[in-house]
Amino acid sequence: MAIVYYLFKAVVWFISKLPFRCLYLFSDFLFLLIYYIFSYRKKVVYANLSNAFPGKSKQEIKKIAKKYYRNLADIVVEVLKLRSISSDQILRRFSFENIEIIRDLFRQNKSIIVTIGHCGNWEWMGTALGLITEEKGYAIVKPLSDKRFDRYMTFLRTRLNEDSVIPFKDTFRALIRNKNKLTLNVFAADQTPTRSEINYWGQFFNQETGFFLGIEKIATSLDMGVVFIDIQRVGRGRYNGVVSLITDSPKEKGEHEIIKKYISLLELSITRAPDNWLWSHRRWKHRRDETDPQKKAD
Repeated sequence: MAIVYYLFKAVVWFISKLPFRCLYLFSDFLFLLIYYIFSYRKKVVYANLSNAFPGKSKQEIKKIAKKYYRNLADIVVEVLKLRSISSDQILRRFSFENIEIIRDLFRQNKSIIVTIGHCGNWEWMGTALGLITEEKGYAIVKPLSDKRFDRYMTFLRTRLNEDSVIPFKDTFRALIRNKNKLTLNVFAADQTPTRSEINYWGQFFNQETGFFLGIEKIATSLDMGVVFIDIQRVGRGRYNGVVSLITDSPKEKGEHEIIKKYISLLELSITRAPDNWLWSHRRWKHRRDETDPQKKAD
């Protein structure tokens, strides 16, 4: 395993040094491998798309899926590019719209929860956002099972923004520790929680979907502003993050109002560009138990 790891690091270093034109030639080759040769999670992707868009034909689903795999190949090589990419290159390729919303929350002396989905290049988004704000930014991440690969991913994420990762299990402790300074805290809140972590069920693409209420509970407890960033793909290797305010007064919001707004904004983003989301993860693998308290309330 050690040999595989060091070989991986060498390959990443080589790929990261490629100019962007060559990088995307490599991505084209990777697309052929994952789509045609290995059929990476095709059953999951097609099932997810068919269930999410029951009104679309098989040909429409196939077209979205194929474009999704092209995007996925680009994301893979772009993440590897983090090994060598410069700050200027990132900022030329990732722009933000309505960033004044974030700055206004800081002027109100509020730390911020930034909610995103796995849309576009979410890794570049975190790096770019950390580069354009004076306040300290953190990404809340679930560690990889292999410690060596996890350390390497942390290195890629923090190369241009030092000490900018908080392990998921340490989230609340870290935010309490930082409560006396202004911070940005990025949550990709669309991941599949473990069954024990699910504490809210909402309608998401015509399906009952389990969510973790962390963003709502933390925002309310620590009186943090909450925004959503819609990561839009505007060209190959070029992205725009559109900032929307969810709330600047979380303590005044009703129960589940914040998570419902997040789900609504995420679904709207994906509906506009369905190939832009991470369809290959098993987002709907859990089903709500008939004895769930929320089901009785519903």
